[in-house]
Amino acid sequence: MEPILDKARAGQNALERLASAIPGFKGYRERELRRDADQHQREHLAGRLEANKKALNELADQATRGGSLDVINDIEAARKRLDRVAARVRYAERGYAGFFDAVKVDEAVLARVYELDLSLLEGVEAVRAATEAAHGAGAAGVRPAVQAATGAVDRLDERLTEREAILRGVK
Repeated sequence: MEPILDKARAGQNALERLASAIPGFKGYRERELRRDADQHQREHLAGRLEANKKALNELADQATRGGSLDVINDIEAARKRLDRVAARVRYAERGYAGFFDAVKVDEAVLARVYELDLSLLEGVEAVRAATEAAHGAGAAGVRPAVQAATGAVDRLDERLTEREAILRGVK
């Protein structure tokens, strides 16, 4: 997350940097930059999650052609969960209230949310690895590999629920 925030800071023009020197405005601008970085991070993660659908689709095609119709339900369940979690990532609540909102989020809470957001990247990587393993599994190992991929998606879903709980606790 910080590299994205650093890029957002570096992209400021001279007027924005001057305005950041105005008392009270700098904190507002910093929060806006964090908000933009948060949105970019979530879009990136959701896109990476959705990229796993291709491997699951190919796996479903292989299972269908191979006559392994009993695995199709597991693959379809994994795809549905993947879609749901990708949507939750993309449309997750932002990490703080906007400047004119009546509710303000404590910076310490915001830091906890960002730490959790960074851990989401690890979860997305775990989903990718599990999906690739399922795609490469032999006929006998497809079902357990798909179930492992579904488990990785479920763990990522739990992290999102934890993130929402943190944000609800401050509102």
